[in-house]
Amino acid sequence: MKKLDPSKLTTDFLPYVNEIDPIIYRRYTLTHSDITAQLFLTVSSYFACNKITPMRDEVLAEWKKEHSEHQLHVYIHVDGSYGTSMSPFRYEIFVRELPLALEAIRYGDRLLFEKYPFLDKAKIIIYFNSIVPKYNRIEYWGQPEDYK
Repeated sequence: MKKLDPSKLTTDFLPYVNEIDPIIYRRYTLTHSDITAQLFLTVSSYFACNKITPMRDEVLAEWKKEHSEHQLHVYIHVDGSYGTSMSPFRYEIFVRELPLALEAIRYGDRLLFEKYPFLDKAKIIIYFNSIVPKYNRIEYWGQPEDYK
């Protein structure tokens, strides 16, 4: 697993959220540059659709409260703009790179976790979205503290 280089992460907070509030309706859009290996995390009350490219290799996440517990729901678009022919390859890449993405979210929003330490114990639920049944799945990926 690759480790996060904090100097390669840029975090932007958009209106209606700040470094410590709110938890619910807090959404993350994580994108990257293949050329520079730079990661870009946008924290907002909405997904930053303007950052999503036709490649669809972004990671989207949001905080939800289910059954009185906070959970981090993460959404991956497996098929991309190429249809299903690339789905197996893209799925493997997402699975390989997802720990780095989760570490980037945890680090980029670290002040939120400092204010609300209980969030480090929240479940991380990954939604792999695909029209191929094998890759259309929901997985439990531990807790944010696993990605410190």
